[in-house]
Amino acid sequence: MLRTLRDALRGTKIDYTTAPVGRAVIMLAVPMVVEMGMESIFAVADVFWVSHLGADAVATVGLTESMMTLIYTAAMGLSIGATALVARRIGEGNPDGAAHVAGQSVVLGLAISAAIAVFGAPYAPRLLRLMGATDAVVDTGGGFTRVMLGGNATVLLLFMLNAVFRGAGDAAIAMRVLMLGNALNIVLGPCFIFGLGPFPELGVTGAAVATNIGRGTAVLFQLATLARGHGRVRLRWRDLPIDVGAMTSVLRLSGLGTFQILIGTASYIGLVRILSAFGSAALAGYTIGIRLILFALLPAWGISNAAATMVGQNLGARQPERAERAVWTAARYNMAFLGGVGIVFLVLAPAITGFFSTDPGVQPFAVGCLRIVSLGFVFYACGMVLTSAFNGAGDTWTPTIINFFVFWLWEIPLAWWLANHLGLGARGVFIALTVAYSSLAVVSAVIFRRGTWKTRRV
Repeated sequence: MLRTLRDALRGTKIDYTTAPVGRAVIMLAVPMVVEMGMESIFAVADVFWVSHLGADAVATVGLTESMMTLIYTAAMGLSIGATALVARRIGEGNPDGAAHVAGQSVVLGLAISAAIAVFGAPYAPRLLRLMGATDAVVDTGGGFTRVMLGGNATVLLLFMLNAVFRGAGDAAIAMRVLMLGNALNIVLGPCFIFGLGPFPELGVTGAAVATNIGRGTAVLFQLATLARGHGRVRLRWRDLPIDVGAMTSVLRLSGLGTFQILIGTASYIGLVRILSAFGSAALAGYTIGIRLILFALLPAWGISNAAATMVGQNLGARQPERAERAVWTAARYNMAFLGGVGIVFLVLAPAITGFFSTDPGVQPFAVGCLRIVSLGFVFYACGMVLTSAFNGAGDTWTPTIINFFVFWLWEIPLAWWLANHLGLGARGVFIALTVAYSSLAVVSAVIFRRGTWKTRRV
């Protein structure tokens, strides 16, 4: 096991269509878990340094991140298509086809990011006011928002190119890319914010400059790696001119992937609306609990992404049964991991939430959210892997439909009924979350076992 972990972090090359399934999943999952952790550090680092500038600066970051959520959603959705198509071509033994998909993904990412920059950056102050910002926040943070929206290409390309590496089986390269970007962001953040040494003092705008330099450098590293062929995919100039057929495939899978993610993230708005009726303490407790839960789920997403790559490559190699074995193996690993985290949350919820708030009105809600939602962690773990497996097979319709029915036609009405009709209050919302994600896992497992995803062509 230690040797496998070491090889995974080093990026030792193996054939994911022939290596032992357990080893193959671990070799993909370990760097993907680290990669997800690196992505979360970007936002944490910004908030840490900006918090020294006062409430208006922190508010700017919070409001801008709310707008950036749409960009992150698009980036993750586009990544689904890139991973599925690249993995399938690599499994087919067609690296040139994988490179062509990568080239079309780069063109698509640049086109979308250019549109966002043109229509977003010039109107940054207006967008902040639309989000409810005060004049003081707009004066303090208009530059931060303008730089973040104007430089959104670093987000889209970082996500999409790392999806190419993951689909190809080069997960360790994706991990190193984010390590590089994070290191630069952490070092440059205080330099640009506070004007250390030869750097200009840019205040909160400096955080955006540092973040974009870090991400931009990571993107250049990605492109250089692809151009030199240091991984399984080598990108050439001939892969960049628009190919209508290839671009249509990328758009079809990525568009549905984006909608799929949007359905899930937007459902939280409905839950927050229900919770708002029970006061600020309930909302604050929910916010603390959900942030802790999402942080714990990041490594689980890494394991889930491994399943997507295994499915895509093995379907490409015409080994659907091996693809299925890989999914259930990844599901077992994920269930063991999140099951352990769930036990920790159940036992230590008061101590963990106490780091964030000791308010006697907030604490019971935070503890309740953490404990109730963690009861379904084992189900979440399985459901996450199955969703990624469908996407890796190019079957983005199935998880999209499941998400819509589970989150919008089941979770939100159930939350309202439990909270208001049964009188459970905020705890009814927490219960609905657990029931919904557990339902998603069960429904996904039933459909996955039917095996129609094995015949999906991409």
